Amino acid sequence: MATLTLLVVRHGETARTRDRRFTGWQDVPLTERGQREADAIARALSARNVTAVYSSPLDRTRTTAEALAKLHRLDVRVDGGFREMGFGVWEGLNVDEVTARYPDDFRQWREAPHTLVVEGAERLGDVAGRVTASFAALEQEHAGGTVVLVTHAVVIRLLVLKALGLGPERLWSVDASPAGITELEITPGWTTVHRMNTLAHLDGRAAEAAANAPAPGTP
Repeated sequence: MATLTLLVVRHGETARTRDRRFTGWQDVPLTERGQREADAIARALSARNVTAVYSSPLDRTRTTAEALAKLHRLDVRVDGGFREMGFGVWEGLNVDEVTARYPDDFRQWREAPHTLVVEGAERLGDVAGRVTASFAALEQEHAGGTVVLVTHAVVIRLLVLKALGLGPERLWSVDASPAGITELEITPGWTTVHRMNTLAHLDGRAAEAAANAPAPGTP
């Protein structure tokens, strides 16, 4: 049976991730530190026999993916199914602002995220559906290869939950730090998680900051 190795990477730091703001579909660039993190990811995966590099269409993921793809002389393949969850009226707000303006909704987001409906936002189940469809196409095309997917926190969590046989309601059971690397080994009917959200490729200060990030609540 052909085995697909999937290296799932979260984009590097942006001003929004640094300030714990919901970004969703809004396009924001990497910070200088985020670009250094992208370069560190590229170096960390330079020895892998990467056969394809995928990215969400948003700038922060494409820029991170391009640093890696360049080393492997590959083009970045953009797939909208791997775009971050849209957060509607929450986008641009930080955790404290959302908590103050929408206290009940934010509590629901933390306790039962799969049931939340926010004005202008996607439902978590709909995000899981599009991620599953895009992943199925990727898996079919690249069986036997090693693929890097640069994407977002909610998408990474959903992919890992699916690998573990868990549903979107367990969203906060796994973490996805900026520039973290997760490795999945996928064979028909079975997925093994080999590493989850590793940060060893970052410099000491960056890795410490990512590891000590506040409790989940923002993607």
